[in-house]
Amino acid sequence: MRSDENGVLFSVRGLRKVFAGSGFEALAGIDLDIVEGETTLIAGANGSGKTILMRMLAGLIDPSEGEILFREKVPDKHKNLLVRSVGLMFQDADSQILGETVEEDICFGPENLKLPKEEIKTRLEDALFSLGLSDKRDFSARHLSGGEKRRLVAAGVLAMGCEAIIMDEPFANMDWPGVVQVLKIISSLKQAGKTVIILTHELEKVLAFADRLVILAEGKIRDSGEPEAVLDRLDPAWGVRDPRRSYRNARDCTWL
Repeated sequence: MRSDENGVLFSVRGLRKVFAGSGFEALAGIDLDIVEGETTLIAGANGSGKTILMRMLAGLIDPSEGEILFREKVPDKHKNLLVRSVGLMFQDADSQILGETVEEDICFGPENLKLPKEEIKTRLEDALFSLGLSDKRDFSARHLSGGEKRRLVAAGVLAMGCEAIIMDEPFANMDWPGVVQVLKIISSLKQAGKTVIILTHELEKVLAFADRLVILAEGKIRDSGEPEAVLDRLDPAWGVRDPRRSYRNARDCTWL
């Protein structure tokens, strides 16, 4: 998706987060636009502030200073809009599984939104099909493989009707088959026109899917833009490795 064809979904200005007591500044003056329909990769070493930024975008943590707008609205005044529009996929998929079976888990979110039964059924079937889980609808959600659990969480997000999906270190503790499954999820979300935000330090696995690359280091955005251009300006001090050392170019950087 091209940014000049789509509007800004998230607009972040002057975002700061300082933890009371320790005085630790996790984020320092973040300015960032997330464009609707794009896949944005936010890369940074552990401790760079990626997870804190994700939780702020989702409205789970309040900033110390600054402002986050969603569709030009202040989320604090439109919590229902944010809950319905932004889906999260945490590193630990187990923490997001609430239903006993695959079907029950996917239906959990839409049921909490108090959607009509026929609408929930339609969303369930669409999500099962989109994420390749139709043959596992009656399976125990807890006994799925790691990659299948990620697919289940993504199916739940789709069933909620979320416009934007934020994925925090989606390849954590994944073997090769699991990584492939997660990449297929990302591909499906892109094809569905969703806004995808991926926070990771494993660029070699997913860079080919990115429309935009953002480098975060020590709580600050160091660079942002077209992936190849950002990599050309990469500073080793930022703690992000250029994956093109092992590939011909950014579009080859995928395990799919």
